[in-house]
Amino acid sequence: MTTTLLTNAILIDPEAGTEAPGSLLIGEGRILATGAEAEAHGATEVVNCGGRYLAPGIVDIGVKVCEPGERHKESFGTAGRSAAAGGVTTIVTRPDTDPSIDNPETLEFVTRRAREAAPVRVLPMAALTKGRQGREMTEIGFLMDAGAVAFTDCDHVVTDTKVLQRALTYARARGALVLGHIQEPGLSAGACATSGKFAALKGLSAVSPMAERMGIDRDVSLLEMTGARYHFDQVTTARALPALERAKRNGLDVTAGVSIHHLTLNEYDVSDYRTFFKVKPPLRAEEDRQAVVEAVASGLIDIISSMHTPQDEESKRLPFEEAASGAVALETLLPAAMRLVHAGDLTLPVLFRALSLNPSKRLGLETGRLATGAPADLVLFDPHAPFVLDRFKLLSKSKNTPFDSARMQGRVRATWVGGALIFGEVSYVAA
Repeated sequence: MTTTLLTNAILIDPEAGTEAPGSLLIGEGRILATGAEAEAHGATEVVNCGGRYLAPGIVDIGVKVCEPGERHKESFGTAGRSAAAGGVTTIVTRPDTDPSIDNPETLEFVTRRAREAAPVRVLPMAALTKGRQGREMTEIGFLMDAGAVAFTDCDHVVTDTKVLQRALTYARARGALVLGHIQEPGLSAGACATSGKFAALKGLSAVSPMAERMGIDRDVSLLEMTGARYHFDQVTTARALPALERAKRNGLDVTAGVSIHHLTLNEYDVSDYRTFFKVKPPLRAEEDRQAVVEAVASGLIDIISSMHTPQDEESKRLPFEEAASGAVALETLLPAAMRLVHAGDLTLPVLFRALSLNPSKRLGLETGRLATGAPADLVLFDPHAPFVLDRFKLLSKSKNTPFDSARMQGRVRATWVGGALIFGEVSYVAA
């Protein structure tokens, strides 16, 4: 058996909450030993990490890969390579494709394409209702048997509460995880900005932050009825946080996430109608951004994700209200998150708790840890390396990033999945 000692590294252990020099021994796709035990074990080859930081690979919930239907925007090959370059070792894909992933046949096609083309682990989600139209729930049991790890209609809010109640009841019976986009659909219809002075001055159709609060209140009520496992995919406003805190305090099986864009950008970044900053939900006020960052630090918000949403130039180069929402973020997730670390808002163990450990725990995965026996899904990165982002150098097919030409810190140097190097260059030296 070939074993590899990764030495001279600073280990980021989100489970223990530590950041300390150390070594890892990996072999047969898993972590075999850590610390002094790893050094003493006798590896067949050694990698000197050069004092860089070694952490569990990122588990990214909510990645859109545009197969089937819009392969010109993103394929499993390009998404997988982009993920590897960003230190993302597992992508959990959304079902908002064309057609939607709402039956076992489409799910099996997606699973096969991912296995053939992507160098990272790919876990597909399936639609909660057929066609994501909110009228009839999908065959949750059959889809779980075909490999679906969770169910969501993405940004299509199920407005018929009876349909949603039935779907949640069935999901509870099967132990399925459901993801919900928390917006009151009537208030948020057609909105492209958050209500306030900025939206008024720019003349943009806007939605009140209360739409998010109303959405979470409704879903929490249904969860009290059904007892389902639920994940709020994006909590982005201060007004929603008390409702989330009450739901957790009352013992509901709920978690919450937020996108990296809502953690690092605010409504003023839209500036003169810059459509690369148009995301869903819209960017919020700075006070909301700060409140959500504090919620991640405290653990109230569990997960940070990229919400990777490729859009081609034709759909972005339009008037702001007509332009498509979304941004690519697989490669920018970690360097953008490093802004929060360098600002003193989050520590690296807390950051990787939200990027790796918590999403792994929510999905029942072994990943996200540096413990002996855990999968050797790892990212080696330099948190201080400066660079100016050039969107045309991104490996995604689509280049719609709000960070184009931004000064950033934090570069991924190598990524391993199951102990195999899938990105970067490191020197393997015989022991």
